[in-house]
Amino acid sequence: MSTFFKVDKLTVKFGGLTAVDDVSFDIAEGEVFTIIGPNGAGKTTLFNLISRLYTPYAGHIIFRDEDVTRLSAQQIAGRGIARTFQNIELFESASTLDNLLVGRHRHSTTSTWQDILRLRKVRDEEIAHRRAAEEVMDVLRLQRYRDTPIGSLPYGVRKVIEVARALCVGPKLLLLDEPSSGLNVEETNAMAEWILEINNRLGITVLMVEHDMSLVSRVSDRVLALNYGRMMALGTSDEVQNHPDVVAAYLGA
Repeated sequence: MSTFFKVDKLTVKFGGLTAVDDVSFDIAEGEVFTIIGPNGAGKTTLFNLISRLYTPYAGHIIFRDEDVTRLSAQQIAGRGIARTFQNIELFESASTLDNLLVGRHRHSTTSTWQDILRLRKVRDEEIAHRRAAEEVMDVLRLQRYRDTPIGSLPYGVRKVIEVARALCVGPKLLLLDEPSSGLNVEETNAMAEWILEINNRLGITVLMVEHDMSLVSRVSDRVLALNYGRMMALGTSDEVQNHPDVVAAYLGA
């Protein structure tokens, strides 16, 4: 049986601290899989391992039957894994369209000299990249902000634009790092709709780190709870939220 995505005994250490400790899980194609846990649980560290910003101490990452554990971050993106960050990483002086075109960079096949000479291939690629970015803006209803500098847009809109830029990479697996962080209730509800739209309409598998349990319950097929870098519970949202260890460590008190 083919493997879409699997983390196998993944471990990373920083000095004497084990930030992710022997974590294993798999994700089926088409799932929305969410990781929860208290601050310091290792959630974002796990994301940084998957996107290859960090190098694992031990373990393996398998994506579409390929061991991608030792690939570079650029190679990971090239395989079809894209991510967002807790803190918005957009170019504030650039327009929405220009920020989305950054996400198309991995699809460029022209050389520097071809770009300088503005050959037909360069012009054709630029048209294709713009078309792809326009399609993403259509899906997420961002056309009204197409030419607006990011710095003048509300925070909630910028969060959606960051998701849009990740989609412009053309991912098979989309990593969302706390997509509701900093959003109000209305914006969080809208983000839930976008995640379901991305998953259902575009057919993109989603791996998400999230702290808002209403959002987690609404969109997740399965949930993994971490604490101190270790797995506490894995199952449906209801199963994990009601697990006694999760209640004690994260939800309950």
